[in-house]
Amino acid sequence: MYGFHAHPKGGFEQTIAAVTEALKSEGFGVLSDIDVAATFKAKLDIDRRPYRILGACNPGLANQAIGADADIGLLLPCNVVVREEDDGSVTVAFMDPVAVLDLVQQPGVNDLANDVRNRLQRVRDQIDG
Repeated sequence: MYGFHAHPKGGFEQTIAAVTEALKSEGFGVLSDIDVAATFKAKLDIDRRPYRILGACNPGLANQAIGADADIGLLLPCNVVVREEDDGSVTVAFMDPVAVLDLVQQPGVNDLANDVRNRLQRVRDQIDG
């Protein structure tokens, strides 16, 4: 498994705001916000339910990771997907940093990945309905 999920109550935009605030409480900022549905509409003329990919980053932890392996940036930031389901409910999916950073065979990266996972799981717990 490479991710874990939350199923918050509330609408899509409300969930984006809640996720962003919960990430802040754990030291993360959103470096990128990709509106997949808007991109598909503009580039392919395909209508999709709302789907956004938030690139979450904790600068202190990212600095530690890059210090352990300069190429680790290929695996950053931690992606958080917020999507509207067919029934109108919202799902938030979090990348599991332990699964992803297990690819890096450097001392200390596993402990760092566990720290990031714990923080993201606390974010999930804050928003889960």
